[in-house]
Amino acid sequence: MIKGVHTMFYSSKAEELRTFLKDKIGFAGRDIGEGWMIFDLPEADMGVHPTEEGDKEPPSGTADISFYCDDIESTVAELKAKGVEFAKPVEDHGYGWVTYIKAPGDFSIQLYQPKY
Repeated sequence: MIKGVHTMFYSSKAEELRTFLKDKIGFAGRDIGEGWMIFDLPEADMGVHPTEEGDKEPPSGTADISFYCDDIESTVAELKAKGVEFAKPVEDHGYGWVTYIKAPGDFSIQLYQPKY
């Protein structure tokens, strides 16, 4: 029986990203050897979005990782106080309020407060 989901970031700045996820984002984790961190994540959900050729959406076969929260304004303020930078201001995307976290290794990670 499946009991969870394992996500992965492939980064040219792996150690910086691990430190960022631990110290700035606040994910707890454990070193499984030689600096390889496995982070214990909070609850998760998963969606499957339709896409068609020519859409603005990513092409079929693309996977994405997003973080979500209950109060985006307070979460953004808390993260900014820790030195986290954002790529865009918070915007209403219909399904929720959205911004993007700048993370080491040239990642732009969506942070949103869902409306559902």
